Amino acid sequence: MKKSFIFGAIAALGLISTGAFAGTLDDIKSKGFVQCGVSQGLPGFSNQDDSGKWTGLDVELCRAVAVAVFGDTNAVKFSPLSSKQRFTALSSGEIDILSRNTTWTMTRDTQLGLNFAGVNYYDGQGMMVPAGMGVSSGTELDGANICTNTGTTTELNITDYFRFNNMGFNLVAFEKADEVVAAYDAGRCDVYTTDRSGLAAQRLKLSNPDAHVVLPEIISKEPLGPVVRQGDDQWFNIVKWVHNAMVNAEEMGITSANVDSKKGSDNPAVKRLLGTEGSFGEELGISNDWAYNIIKHIGNYGESYERNVGPNTPLKLARGANALWTNGGLMYAPPIR
Repeated sequence: MKKSFIFGAIAALGLISTGAFAGTLDDIKSKGFVQCGVSQGLPGFSNQDDSGKWTGLDVELCRAVAVAVFGDTNAVKFSPLSSKQRFTALSSGEIDILSRNTTWTMTRDTQLGLNFAGVNYYDGQGMMVPAGMGVSSGTELDGANICTNTGTTTELNITDYFRFNNMGFNLVAFEKADEVVAAYDAGRCDVYTTDRSGLAAQRLKLSNPDAHVVLPEIISKEPLGPVVRQGDDQWFNIVKWVHNAMVNAEEMGITSANVDSKKGSDNPAVKRLLGTEGSFGEELGISNDWAYNIIKHIGNYGESYERNVGPNTPLKLARGANALWTNGGLMYAPPIR
């Protein structure tokens, strides 16, 4: 009987609250793929295209993990999960990694038996309203009906914001994101609140996207990133360093187009990243060319960002806080050495 099944059964009975079984990498190698938990459909982050293929920034992080382990972008399967389902699916062993626009908070770090492996998108909660309301600020929304998702940080954030500003409101929460979109689009709510990146994505699903505006207020910090179970440091390190490798590659100017030529570089940092010097992959339990394979098949962090959510995509999201630290942003990865 597989360890993941045993762990899931015990967790379901409530006999343990934290801690994962070690050996996630061995289990993944045995089954031949990474099981990745994603959203039920958030354009730019995790969404199925017309052919059924999963695409997006969060999806590509999962594919990068698969490439690091197997050298294959397709050695991954996706489980679409609601906000309410996601942590249970991870804790029970149903998925190996959660890469689903999930906010890193202290409670989730300390009470759920989970580890955040980094931040792949720095975000903040916002509010969207119909342009016809003539509202230009969240402080004008006293008494509003507000649509959002259950099981998310948005419920507490919006409650804090309205109470701090001495305003009344009525929260209308749904489990599935598409239910929120449908309710807001049908006029059941005056306001749709979620992460600003999510508003940009879900706005595309409205019957008339141009008839809605995102208000200027950013009412919270929402560092979004991949999550794994606590208790397996090896798997935690692999997921963490996959993200770090993609950020470091962008900083070094290494792309999917030039990575082959960069293998001949005399720069020690480049040599360590691409596996031509040292045994950093072996120390993770994978091949030494793990980062080279990621960059070759997926690209660096900037390539993934621009391809999925950047200014030339339907979401039109500027890099902002998600730019490299060398360009005024927050993206900063520890070095490989």
